[in-house]
Amino acid sequence: MAAEKKTEQVQTVESRLRSLYQLQTILSEIDRIKTIRGELPLEVKDLEDQIAGLHTRIANYTTEIEGLQQSLAAEKEKIEKCNALIARYNEQIDNVRNNREYDLLHKEVEFQSLEIELAQKHIGEHSRAIDNLRADIDTTRERLADMEHILGEKRAELDEIVNETRQEEESLRMQAKELEPSIDERTLAAFKRIRKNARNGLGIVYVQRNACGGCFNRIPPQKQMEIRMHKKVIVCEYCGRIMIDPVLAGVEDPAPQA
Repeated sequence: MAAEKKTEQVQTVESRLRSLYQLQTILSEIDRIKTIRGELPLEVKDLEDQIAGLHTRIANYTTEIEGLQQSLAAEKEKIEKCNALIARYNEQIDNVRNNREYDLLHKEVEFQSLEIELAQKHIGEHSRAIDNLRADIDTTRERLADMEHILGEKRAELDEIVNETRQEEESLRMQAKELEPSIDERTLAAFKRIRKNARNGLGIVYVQRNACGGCFNRIPPQKQMEIRMHKKVIVCEYCGRIMIDPVLAGVEDPAPQA
C-alpha cells in the first residue's frame, strides 16, 4: 500500500515537471516571436506619446494666442476711450475760467496720453508674442507631420510582423493554456514568478554538464541524484530556477557522471 502510494507520488511529480518543461518550451517560443518584433511596439508607443504631447502643445499655444488677442482688443478699446477723454478735456480747456481748472485738465490730458503710450507698448508686446507663438505652432506642426509619417511606417511594419506571427502565437498560447491545468497551482505560480524575474524568461531548466542550465553554477552530485529521482520539485540554490534532468526534458542523456 505504501509502495503503491509512493509510486503514485513519484509519477505525479514527474508528470508535473514534464508538463512544466513543455509549458516552458511553448512560452520560450512565444518569447522568440516577441523578439522578432523587437523594439517596434515600444517605438510605436513612444511615438504615439510624443505625438499626443505635440497636439497638447499646439492646443496650449492656440489657447495662449486667443488670450493675447483678447488682451489686444482690450488695449485697443482702452486707447479709443483715452482718445475720447482727451478730446473732451481739450474742449473743456477752451472754456476754462481760471488757471487751476486749466492745470487739472492739462494733467488729465497728459495722463491719458501716457495711458495710450502704455497701451501701445502692450499691443506691441502682445503682437510679437502672438507672432512667436504662431511660429512655434508652425514648427511644431512640421515636427508633428514628420513624426506621424514615421509612426505610420512603424505601424505598418509592426502590423506586417504581427500578421505573420499571429496565427502561430495564438496556437502556442492555446497550447500553454491547455497545459496549465496539468500543473498544480502552487508550482505554476512559483514557475511564473521565477520566469518573470529571470532575464532570459526561463523558469525551469535541465542539468547541463553537471551545472544549472540557467545560471551554469555547478550542482553537487547528491542534488543531481535527487533531481533524477523526480520525487520533489528542486530549485537551484543560486538562481532559484526549477531544475530537472535531461531525460525528463526529452534531450539526449549525457555520458554517465564520475
